[in-house]
Amino acid sequence: MAEAVKDADLISESVPENVEIKRDFYTELAKVAPEKTIFTSNSSTTLPSEYADVTGRPAKFLALHFANGIWDANIGEVMGHPGTDPAIFDRVVEFAKEIGMVPIPIRKEQNGYVLNSLLVPWLSAAGNLLVNGVSDVESIDKTWMISFQSQIGPFGVMDMIGMQTMYNIDKLWGEKLNDQAMLDRADFIKEQYIDKGHMGVASGKGFYTYPNPAYQHPDFLK
Repeated sequence: MAEAVKDADLISESVPENVEIKRDFYTELAKVAPEKTIFTSNSSTTLPSEYADVTGRPAKFLALHFANGIWDANIGEVMGHPGTDPAIFDRVVEFAKEIGMVPIPIRKEQNGYVLNSLLVPWLSAAGNLLVNGVSDVESIDKTWMISFQSQIGPFGVMDMIGMQTMYNIDKLWGEKLNDQAMLDRADFIKEQYIDKGHMGVASGKGFYTYPNPAYQHPDFLK
């Protein structure tokens, strides 16, 4: 790791959505990264303040979160913690612009930032409809796609995000909040998809089969 980061001005971390894993990662990274290096997290749900203390440079640590389909959905959510240097925050906003992102400054720590604060309730509602046997994957996606003239529904989005990430988020927050619906979704994803190697777009199979998922077929919405 030391050789890979020895000249880095900025490092973006994308390890699993688990605070302990992230804390361990930053503890090791802090030992080898130059003092000048800004650390950013691409976490989609955790808060920078949850592991800022182990970075060795809390003033130079904050979140820079990208959306899935990064170059099409080209937002860069920039979120600091109370100890982030405002000048570093502004520098990361400028960095986001430099790499072709539209920066979304977030002035107060918020789990889920802006994007996932909007996205997660939508995905959770779809997951609950499926887990509770109310409807099936394709019918739920068709309902959304037709009603909102969208090219993709919630289960197509979940496949893009990946089953492991969906599982990690529901498992983590289900345990934190003692939320049985979240835990039920986590169990469902693990048993019906992860345990079978169906990880989403990355593995070629999730709720749909790739590279030509059913929701992209011309007659899907008929």
